[in-house]
Amino acid sequence: MEINIVDKYEKLEKVGEGTYGKVYKAQDKATGQLVALKKTRLEMDEEGIPPTALREISLLNLLSHSIYVVRLLAVEQAAKNGKPILYLVFEFLDTDLKKYLDVYRRGPNAGPLPTQLVKPQNLLVDKEKGILKIADLGLGRAFTVPMKSYTHEIVTLWYRAPEVLLGATHYSTGVDMWSVGCIFAEMVRRQALFPGDSELQQLLHIFRLMGTPSEEQWPGVSGLRDWHEFPQWKPQSLARAVPTLEPEGVDLLSKMLQLDPSNRISAIAAMEHPYFDSLDKSQF
Repeated sequence: MEINIVDKYEKLEKVGEGTYGKVYKAQDKATGQLVALKKTRLEMDEEGIPPTALREISLLNLLSHSIYVVRLLAVEQAAKNGKPILYLVFEFLDTDLKKYLDVYRRGPNAGPLPTQLVKPQNLLVDKEKGILKIADLGLGRAFTVPMKSYTHEIVTLWYRAPEVLLGATHYSTGVDMWSVGCIFAEMVRRQALFPGDSELQQLLHIFRLMGTPSEEQWPGVSGLRDWHEFPQWKPQSLARAVPTLEPEGVDLLSKMLQLDPSNRISAIAAMEHPYFDSLDKSQF
């Protein structure tokens, strides 16, 4: 049902932009609850609501039971100047991991991030409960087998897996584990591990630390669309890149940052890694 969003919610401030829309801090006028409004303008065509928005809504509904995914409260349709607008109404969290990490980068609380907290935007932090929540599933997809051919324009550049940077169009959950590894390292280092400003430079950052892959180490790598004859670097010590991380953490990180995606640790196996033995895993 179409509503007048101004009648129902009071927009307080713009807090950012998601993959496909602006995000506002707002207040529900009826309940006083603070919410986040994600505004998505709908293009009028024969397909109706964009598939990216439909995917995000369906995935959020599917994952609504998890306390580690930002909660979708409502979906509202409105109009402005005759053009349809879709609003996704989320629980409001006042900080993201990037801002949270910045507290430890500078200021009076500067120092290493506590081990028990050991990334960036689109990962929101509930500071009261100490919970990290995933947000912005605009490019999320339900996992299917076999994997389909997808766009390579996924994941913020600094966290993009090498197979995606090299032009692979068929990829799996290994791309997410690479991102998790990059974020894990950033939480420990308090700065990005691979801060490239182009896809080529991103690959060079990766290869300088992890070594330039060969066919022997990564079968099929030279056949990827964007493979070139890269400078030949040998792997460097990962422990030196994260000097404050204990050996078990370095071992886990090395398993996440395998260049060949088929060798990367899975999320389930990662949770069983000794690095997490001190956690209460029943909540996962």
